[in-house]
Amino acid sequence: MGHGKYIAPSQGQYQVQAGEVLNLQYVVLPGESRDIEISVDLVGPGAEAHIKALYLCKATEKVRFRIVMHHKAPGCKSTQLINGIAGGQADVRFDGTIVVAPDAQQTEAYQENHNIVLTEEAKVVTKPQLEIYADDVKCSHGATVGQLNADELFYMRSRGIPEAEARTLQMLSFLSPVIPEGREEEIEAAVRSL
Repeated sequence: MGHGKYIAPSQGQYQVQAGEVLNLQYVVLPGESRDIEISVDLVGPGAEAHIKALYLCKATEKVRFRIVMHHKAPGCKSTQLINGIAGGQADVRFDGTIVVAPDAQQTEAYQENHNIVLTEEAKVVTKPQLEIYADDVKCSHGATVGQLNADELFYMRSRGIPEAEARTLQMLSFLSPVIPEGREEEIEAAVRSL
């Protein structure tokens, strides 16, 4: 565990003890189909788990995220942020659940899944869920599925930025919160390929 970043395997069950911090990162690049299934149990007071992921699909990729975060002890924190872009005939699904046990008072848990769809054929289904059995908690979840912002593209184009570059900049800005350190150039090249 520890405090470092960890590029995690696609399948895993993790137990986070008191005072430990688990950081998981996932990157799914164009041409990759992945099934990511993660279960995290926060079993010690003050345990933390943070998951960041991004996906880029441009053809017929199938990407699945199934994440279950169990808060079983008091004072634990968790965050999940999954952003992605689907083009071509990609099929992407996010199914995330946060479960807060009755004894897990003072839990802080946040889950977000944001998606951009580039084509009419691409499909994104997102199901964030909360199951809260404690009273003293701060929990939220959210999901968005949309397209590139036409007003932002128009603004950049009116400033002399070519359309392809404006689209690339907008997609990189959308992904910036989940790009792992040291992989910026690789992600930029993948975005340009879209």
